[in-house]
Amino acid sequence: MEQLFARVDELYDEIVDIRRHLHKHPELSFEEVETPKFIADFHNDLGHEVKTGVGGNGVVAYLKGALDGPTVALRADFDALPIQEETGLPFQSIHDGVMHACGHDGHTATLLGVAKVLNGMKAGLKGNVVFIHQHAEELPPGGAKAMIEDGCLDGVDVIFGTHLQAQTPFREINYRTDALQAAADKFEITIKGKGGHGAMPQDTKDSILIASQLVDNLQQIVSRRVNPLDSAVLSVCNFEAAGPYNVIANSAKLSGTVRTLKEDVRDHMDREIRRVVEGTCHLSAADFEYEYKKGYPVLVNHKEETEFVRDIAETVPGVNEVKEIDPIMGGEDYAYYLQEVKGTYFFTGAQPDGVKDPFPHHHPKFDINEESLLIAAKILAKATVEYMESN
Repeated sequence: MEQLFARVDELYDEIVDIRRHLHKHPELSFEEVETPKFIADFHNDLGHEVKTGVGGNGVVAYLKGALDGPTVALRADFDALPIQEETGLPFQSIHDGVMHACGHDGHTATLLGVAKVLNGMKAGLKGNVVFIHQHAEELPPGGAKAMIEDGCLDGVDVIFGTHLQAQTPFREINYRTDALQAAADKFEITIKGKGGHGAMPQDTKDSILIASQLVDNLQQIVSRRVNPLDSAVLSVCNFEAAGPYNVIANSAKLSGTVRTLKEDVRDHMDREIRRVVEGTCHLSAADFEYEYKKGYPVLVNHKEETEFVRDIAETVPGVNEVKEIDPIMGGEDYAYYLQEVKGTYFFTGAQPDGVKDPFPHHHPKFDINEESLLIAAKILAKATVEYMESN
């Protein structure tokens, strides 16, 4: 393991160069073209079997160890976000309105570094490695499900993955057995009123007023219709009712997100939203359209594999703290992999040096501590080798 860690350290400059190249050339979800080519070329140079176009724009590479053993999958996503970068970094995005604002450039660079390290150890590997480079994590329906349907998990015994977290202290690893991240759903509501002159509201069915009442009523679902021991979030994030200043709008549209940690609570939220919409519109004799779109499911880590990675992390040089955290309500389509095979997903602290209040993920000034890539790579590489040795 000392040799493994030393090899990762030797590749640090290359890993950083990869991250910066990807950061400079981001591509949006489902529009990735050059990024998967870059990834495939890297694996081809290592002599790995490579499949491209997996589930769309995904890339899967295979490393066969010299000895028999289990097959370990490692996953990293590589899509960017529709954000105008404002970091001022020398390797800032060259594409207007597109930015790696969530660390996926770092995830990919980390996994490519791990691939190179494990490739150099293949003569002693007791098993095989599947490198899953996933497109379109940021935009539902995401890339994971399609890649699974296209066979990326065929023959896989376990899967490991990590997310770099800019707001988690550098050298800290966060994990959780059981539910780590929430199901992420979307709702859309259209209130169909009756427009008219702003000076004669008595002749209208004011869709803006009805929609405003609905926003307030919806907030009572979590506080009064969900068991306090369960977790749920309902946020109205968009309200549209365009028109002249003196015209009451004919219709108003609301959209937002629901986050839950249990499937029965997820279904309950759908039913309750519909009930509140029906009741609110009934009071004003207005019509409506309602749609609830299920997104990524709850990400549920497997206990044994999570504790295995926790123990690995505690032995990795540079890690100061490994701690179990509460669930977070953000969504992640890594959840689909864990529905198919055993595994775990953990967070690697990536708070930039000297920054007490780092910019959050999805912010135009988001950045990470590049040394966190070393820690992530060492954990994933050691977990792969140790899992093969112990199974």
